[in-house]
Amino acid sequence: MKWLIKSISFIFHPIVMPLIAVVFYFHKTPRFIPEQWVDAKIISLTILSVFLPILIYYLLKTLGKAESIYLKSTEERIFPLLINIFIIGLIIYRVFPSYQIIELYYFFIGVLISNITALVLNITKFKVSLHMTAVGGVFMFFIGFAIHFSKNINGTLALMAIITGAIATSRLYLKAHTLKELIIGLMIGAIPQIIVENYWL
Repeated sequence: MKWLIKSISFIFHPIVMPLIAVVFYFHKTPRFIPEQWVDAKIISLTILSVFLPILIYYLLKTLGKAESIYLKSTEERIFPLLINIFIIGLIIYRVFPSYQIIELYYFFIGVLISNITALVLNITKFKVSLHMTAVGGVFMFFIGFAIHFSKNINGTLALMAIITGAIATSRLYLKAHTLKELIIGLMIGAIPQIIVENYWL
């Protein structure tokens, strides 16, 4: 049972959630987008948002600045969050600029706001749940997508609700966060997406 719960936290780690959102968008969007262009964007995003953070994590671990991939203490999280903010800024500037795909541009603007908010809270010694921040942002993006394109994705939304609950249960079971940290994390992820959706809905 513990192995299954740990697997949920690992599979839905915050670094993979933006990639899940982008793959979902390209799979479900009614817009015509050339396949080669989509592949290039996904590869670029995977390198920047998944592989690069993993390499940085191992560097930090080698230097003794991180104990595990879950970054259990607020001190451990500050430098990775700073790096992630820089990476998200690079993604906004180079991979999804505003003149290409407006929905994904504002999605990453929301992600950037969430990361900055999480950094500020970590500096003040409040350990917000980054898992819930990530899934909350993606969940709200999916809802905005359904409204924007008038698409029925109720199955996807139901699955996201189950995943959100599973992640919250996993973090509580592993005693990684309190209920307060999970709720605030969810709000930090969802609220910025609600705000930026006003610019593309």
